[in-house]
Amino acid sequence: MSDVFAQWSAWTTAALLAALLLAGWSVGWWSARRAGAAGSDEPGTKLNDASLAILGLLLAFTFSLSLGKHDQRRLSAVADSNSIGDFYTCASLLKEPVREKLQNVIRAYAESRLNAARAPIPESDLDTKLAEMQKMHDRMQALVGEAVDAATPIANPLVNTFNNLTSNHASRLAAARDRLPPSIVLLLSLSAVIAVVLVGWQQGATGKTHPAATIAFVGLLCMIVWVTLDLNQPQQGLIRVSQEPLERLLRGMQK
Repeated sequence: MSDVFAQWSAWTTAALLAALLLAGWSVGWWSARRAGAAGSDEPGTKLNDASLAILGLLLAFTFSLSLGKHDQRRLSAVADSNSIGDFYTCASLLKEPVREKLQNVIRAYAESRLNAARAPIPESDLDTKLAEMQKMHDRMQALVGEAVDAATPIANPLVNTFNNLTSNHASRLAAARDRLPPSIVLLLSLSAVIAVVLVGWQQGATGKTHPAATIAFVGLLCMIVWVTLDLNQPQQGLIRVSQEPLERLLRGMQK
């Protein structure tokens, strides 16, 4: 189920939810009319208000959770860029020929990270991309070992910055894979459908149909769900984490 929500775009999910909400409202309105409840005095108002309150709480909770995960990805991108920059600075203090070799690998690594963040990577190609980055890590580790064997005076800072680079790589990968649990998305959708069904029932029972207000409510609800789910899709969503720190770092490396 989690693969389905990861593969579907936020627009697709929001559009399907809108269709379900409108259908649910129609079912509620038609059921109230068929049950002969038309003309009754505001039936089920408390139940309807309670369902809308629960829906509001779920929307706030889910949006806050999704926004928090987005902020964590942003912070991990900044930390990743800083760790690459620190390692590059240490590499610039080494003696030739290790210095040039290590700097070239770090630049290639930064470019690879930037390209991976800019363009969505299919799930089938993710393992291949991770294997390429691991090869770069191995190459950097070999060059660091070569510098340490040569008794470089900055052995400790060099090793520490390399360890920080690999740690931030793991943290950023974990943050990118951290998504909303599918059970929360399903619960939110179910709560929205039930609330709109009760709204339709109430309108059908009172004989006061408000199609424009209902459509506006459904549209606003789906827009909130779209933003929430778009924040949950770091690779294919419209709301993306800025790569400006890594871009600025690469420009500095190429001077």
